[in-house]
Amino acid sequence: MIPADYNLTLYRGDSGRWQFKLWSDAAKTIPVDLTDATVLSMLRDRAVGGSFVTQLDCTIMLPNIIDMVLTSEQCALLPAKGVWDMQITYTTTGDVVTPLKGAVSVTQDVTYVETVAAAGNQKLAVVK
Repeated sequence: MIPADYNLTLYRGDSGRWQFKLWSDAAKTIPVDLTDATVLSMLRDRAVGGSFVTQLDCTIMLPNIIDMVLTSEQCALLPAKGVWDMQITYTTTGDVVTPLKGAVSVTQDVTYVETVAAAGNQKLAVVK
């Protein structure tokens, strides 16, 4: 199976939520059976040899829905560009399939709180 392209366009520090419905046929009449499946999704700065990785939280809702969440804390740490994919492992057979992959693009936010060191090892939150 060649994964379908699904690019993520994000705004730094914002939460992201996606819902994917997987189908076995082009007419979308036969749902993919996710019984006894686990899902793993990762976002990296590059597919191989990169220095950044974060795992996206995925939840299966039977028969064929995967909810995926990126927290605002995770999004605040993302590089400007990256890649992601989603892998499904069927625990009864050990089969692994990757239904989705894509590029990641992150726009820098403007409103954020920056922590700076102050005298006496105290930290101050500075709103910029």
